[in-house]
Amino acid sequence: MIVKTRMTRNPITISPDTPVAEAQRIMRREKIHRLPVLNKKKELVGIVTEKDLLYASPSPATTLDIHEMTYLLSQLTVKKVMSTQVLTIPSDTVLEEAARIMVDSDIGGLPIVDSGVLVGIITESDLFKVFMELFGARQSGLRVTILIPDKPGEISALGQAVFETGGDIISLGTFLGTDATNAICTMKVINLSKEVLIEALKPCCLEIIDIREV
Repeated sequence: MIVKTRMTRNPITISPDTPVAEAQRIMRREKIHRLPVLNKKKELVGIVTEKDLLYASPSPATTLDIHEMTYLLSQLTVKKVMSTQVLTIPSDTVLEEAARIMVDSDIGGLPIVDSGVLVGIITESDLFKVFMELFGARQSGLRVTILIPDKPGEISALGQAVFETGGDIISLGTFLGTDATNAICTMKVINLSKEVLIEALKPCCLEIIDIREV
């Protein structure tokens, strides 16, 4: 899956001359946490986050009165607080690469740029939704986590075992195991009882770590 299928298209943007107070109002109104900043040529020149705006606001311990604070905020523009070194990715980037960049760079969102044009943005919230889909979080069933040998054919054997007992796998993921010889597999299965599923999986795994109805 690529980011084009999950990004927010035509994201809300602001200009470098947008007052900080206005940027704060836009974020609150739209319930978003970051805004790409475009210049008059519609080129991406920065990004401003909720945290950037928070740091730009006067401290609650300030000795300024409300009128002085309002005046100072009205004079402060996004250009003064935005990040100008913006990481971007093209729309054909795979989702896991977008997630890796966010984690490694400690950021919560990435503008999507194709041929110099901002076409979307993908955020950690978008990736959380994909994570939920990956594990079938909105569908009830038996969620089972097992330890399997890390060798070719193991996933196929699991699928065959579930199929032969009348079950259906609606989600499946594999993760690092306890060492290099094994892997952890988590899947959600429907149309089987817990007892039948346990018996079906026993010959195919090293250990059933957890099984529960969700």
